[in-house]
Amino acid sequence: MASAAPGQSGSAAPLALQRGIVKMVLSGCAIIVRGQPRGGPPPERQINLSNIRAGNLARRAAAGQPDAKDTPDEPWGFPAREFLRKKLIGKEVCFTVEYKTPQGREYGMVYLGKDTTGENIAESLVAEGLASRREGIRANNPEQNRLAELEDQAKVAKKGMWSEGTGSHTVRDLKYTIENPRHFVDSMHQKPVNAIIEHVRDGSVVRALLLPDYYLVTVMLSGIKCPTFKREADGTETPEPFAAEAKFFTESRLLQRDVQIVLESCHNQNILGTILHPNGNITELLLKEGFARCVDWSIAVYTRGAEKLRAAERHAKERKLRIWRDYVAPTANLDQKDKQFVAKVMQVLNADAIVVKLNSGDYKTIHLSSIRPPRLEGEGTQVNVTVDYIRPASTATETVPAFSERTCATVAIGGINIAEALVSKGLATVIRYRQDDDQRSSHYDELLAAEARAIKNGKGLHSKKEVPIHRVADISGDTQKAKQFLPFLQRAGRSEAVVEYVFSGSRLKLYMPKETCLITFLLAGIECPRGARNLPGLVQEGEPFSEEATVFTKELVLQREAEVEVESMDKAGNFIGWLHIEGLNLSVALVEHALSKVHFTAERSSYYKALLSAEEAAKQKKEKVWSQCEEVPVEEVMPVLEEKERTTSYKPVFVTEITDELHFYVQDVETGTQLEKLMENMRSEIASHPPVEGSYMPRRGDYCIAKFVDGEWYRARVEKVESSARVHIFYIDYGNKETLPSTRLGTLPPAFSTRILPAQAIEYKFAFIQVPQDDDARADAVDSVVRDIQNTQCLLNVEHLGPSCPHVTLQFADSKGDVGLGLVKEGLVMVEARKEKQFQKVITEYLNAQELAKTNRLNLWRYGDFRADDADEFGYSR
Repeated sequence: MASAAPGQSGSAAPLALQRGIVKMVLSGCAIIVRGQPRGGPPPERQINLSNIRAGNLARRAAAGQPDAKDTPDEPWGFPAREFLRKKLIGKEVCFTVEYKTPQGREYGMVYLGKDTTGENIAESLVAEGLASRREGIRANNPEQNRLAELEDQAKVAKKGMWSEGTGSHTVRDLKYTIENPRHFVDSMHQKPVNAIIEHVRDGSVVRALLLPDYYLVTVMLSGIKCPTFKREADGTETPEPFAAEAKFFTESRLLQRDVQIVLESCHNQNILGTILHPNGNITELLLKEGFARCVDWSIAVYTRGAEKLRAAERHAKERKLRIWRDYVAPTANLDQKDKQFVAKVMQVLNADAIVVKLNSGDYKTIHLSSIRPPRLEGEGTQVNVTVDYIRPASTATETVPAFSERTCATVAIGGINIAEALVSKGLATVIRYRQDDDQRSSHYDELLAAEARAIKNGKGLHSKKEVPIHRVADISGDTQKAKQFLPFLQRAGRSEAVVEYVFSGSRLKLYMPKETCLITFLLAGIECPRGARNLPGLVQEGEPFSEEATVFTKELVLQREAEVEVESMDKAGNFIGWLHIEGLNLSVALVEHALSKVHFTAERSSYYKALLSAEEAAKQKKEKVWSQCEEVPVEEVMPVLEEKERTTSYKPVFVTEITDELHFYVQDVETGTQLEKLMENMRSEIASHPPVEGSYMPRRGDYCIAKFVDGEWYRARVEKVESSARVHIFYIDYGNKETLPSTRLGTLPPAFSTRILPAQAIEYKFAFIQVPQDDDARADAVDSVVRDIQNTQCLLNVEHLGPSCPHVTLQFADSKGDVGLGLVKEGLVMVEARKEKQFQKVITEYLNAQELAKTNRLNLWRYGDFRADDADEFGYSR
């Protein structure tokens, strides 16, 4: 029963009972109650317990008042607060408001639970000797009589404030400041410290009471930052988007809870830490729910692994939760095959870029993500490339030159991240980004950690030693210097060299490390097609196959170590000789691949026989420079007249799947036996070598095998990967789709790949009809088609091509009836009017059928011709 307000008789009308959840305990006699959240942080109100008094808690002196002093706890004030905190925080209570002061302060009775049969909180405090009845209150009703009785019992039992002594042992020695925060954090040795969260400033900043020494400290969550409240000039606070929601998320889980805090670091007098609660890690939860973002400057001190935070943030980004609602991934527009691929390094450009050759034969320039390296090694090596972002082209400014579009990626050799290796050796530095700039390396945290190690150990760029200067003499084109070097190079026999540049198939620029000089080198013994040249006033075109010869030489030797034999020098100061790479003579290789002819000067060389043999073999093949230049007769091109008649060539197909958009998948009957044989062999192979459950890691676009509900394995393609438990796949031979756990997937054996037998399910769309956009009407049409033709043999004729798949007409195999025309006759679809002359006859037949369906008010037309007035509104077009 609710107690009456002071001065009222017991017969007064009962007070309204209200409910809420306890958010915070202010003291032994005051709590804050909140409602249920609905679309945002809920309303809250302060309720003071009527008729009792508990000791006040300590209060810090106001910052702007120099004469003010800190107020300590009153005896038994903190135990009373703790009694209520442990009993009420996060619990549902009911309460009555007995009276309200002119200042708006509300007093009432609070009960634990949903009604007044629950524990009376005021009575519990008095019974434990943690609160006393207010002075001057006379016991004039049952509630006050009960308080007086409980107080007398507590006095007799000498509980709490009625025990012997002054109660000074219950007064906390609060420490509001720490003289040396860094030393304090280090002294904890990253061991969990018991604490109570006293205040939540925003989602990622809290005020905590460290136990048992009562340090009151501000803790910033390591590695993350939530939206904050900006203080305006007039003292008001303006929340950033989702700041209030993030604060409530943290408050509802941590405020005045018993937690453990790992103090991890100190930054500008601010303590960084991780808060541990039995129900989870709030740092990772905030990220996963889209309430926070990772911050680079503090993520390195997070002791539970930065990769967990990045993974949680990535989870929120992929689902566009809250602060990421407008997020677009840096590589969102790239296919999976363009994001990750294996390629061969062909050339190191300058500073931070390499040229790689893809499996398709195309070349691609790749920039290393997030670093500024001076040089990279590894030409000719197979590397794994993961594209992190595409840096768009930029225009030139007064201080920054223009840049073309750059593909920035993580490049790995044998599992080693090249960028990380360079940074760890002090050969590159890590680029710093704005916090909202998501275009960075996918291994950015590892790069930062590697740089920190390099700085600590004084490696490379971070060394305090003087950097040695390497002087290289460039004698290419300098006849006098070339003459001085020639005797040394001739006597040296085979000398080490690095191919710095390829001008053409037989003209190179070499770096001679022993002599520390750059030379221009011409291949001896061959006549290579001349490349295009820019001369004053005109452009001289290259000879046939000159480009192919240049590409061949680049792929074989560019920026790779080789051996050279210098024989002579021309009048322009260019050295002439033989170049060997991995035991291969480059001159012989060019002749062997029909990209050069043997020059008469080779007769006096020891390589003459090898050159002649290679040339003879190339001549026999009649390829490239030895291909005969016969005139190709010009074919007389007959003008294609506009087709006046529709051509039909129906072929038998088996319909396997109908989609919700009324597209359908068919198998060619002629190749059906091949599919059956492949499936039989594949299942036999799988039965003898079953896939290990969980060993397959699906990736979008991969071909795999999937176990259908019938327990059999089928060929499939991965369409989307939500998680290991939800993988969207497409059965490539039947056209149906399914969502499966990865445990029901496996690697497709190469012997049964699409190269052996292409995907057998081919997608088509009905020609000459328009599918209704209304969901119910479209479902009726789909149901009709499923009943009529799914899993049956039909006859198919391609009428014309469409943007996504060919448009066809389909006939029943037995009656030769037109399936699409049947849908029009039943009023399930409309006619798509086309203007091509060859289709006018069949279009007329379709339109006549549509008019008949309208007259009979069938299905779509049961309310008449709805298209006359509101076609646009319903999404139809005539």
